[in-house]
Amino acid sequence: MTIKTLFTVVTDDTLVDPVLDHAIAMAEEYDAHLDILCLGVDRTHAGYYYAGASAVVFQEAIGRTQEDADRLEQVVHDKLQGQALRWATAKGVSQLPDLSRPVSARARFSDLTILPAPYAEGRQADAEPVTEAILFEGQCPAMLIPDGSQLKPRPDHIMIAWNESAEALNAIRKSLPLLRRAQSVRVVVVDPPQHSPTRSDPGGPLAQYLARHGVTVEIDVLSRTLPRIADVLNRHAIDTGVDLLVMGAYGHSRFREAVFGGATRSMLEHAKVPVLMAH
Repeated sequence: MTIKTLFTVVTDDTLVDPVLDHAIAMAEEYDAHLDILCLGVDRTHAGYYYAGASAVVFQEAIGRTQEDADRLEQVVHDKLQGQALRWATAKGVSQLPDLSRPVSARARFSDLTILPAPYAEGRQADAEPVTEAILFEGQCPAMLIPDGSQLKPRPDHIMIAWNESAEALNAIRKSLPLLRRAQSVRVVVVDPPQHSPTRSDPGGPLAQYLARHGVTVEIDVLSRTLPRIADVLNRHAIDTGVDLLVMGAYGHSRFREAVFGGATRSMLEHAKVPVLMAH
């Protein structure tokens, strides 16, 4: 597997520069084509239109989102003009509840998506559904960049959060082009299950699988010494100086994660380094 098509979605002009800076660097590193969806989003509650609102009000809202899409596309064009890479933009408008359709339709034909972390302070309401549309409906891995973090197009030190789940293994397979180029890869297992078939060798089968792909790993078995697994992973990532964390996304349902919390949501809220996720 190689990375030949990168994808990103811009819905907020304040995030165009940081997102595209990372996407451009990745496209140059992997000689990949960069696709950008400039999406004007009508963030008005959908029910508003069905409570007696006139067609004029509806048309005004659509007109504003179209203007937003036009402005975003112009900002992106200004940013990419003169860049020595292959790129293309698409433009569209959407209501907030219908975001998954236009986003996933393009994400499904991409190898990797570059996005800002969705739960940072000041994020618009569309950041979360865009991320979930890419991971679920688009079935595309997403590299999520926390504010203030530095993405290395070629990460030297990568950490894998391994819990034996199908989601984690899918994320690992999707990240193989990055893992093969890394100087070091750490497989981190937090509190391995006592009754797992691999209880005597946590991470062993994964290490063998990766070795056959030319990736040599170290295995770190950690205790859950902090309330959240995401806190344990974040602390270990900082202590070991990793450039990228690879993990599965939403092992539980999105509803359960939203209500009760989970490693995915906690990580997206508190990540200290870029995170590559897949479902």
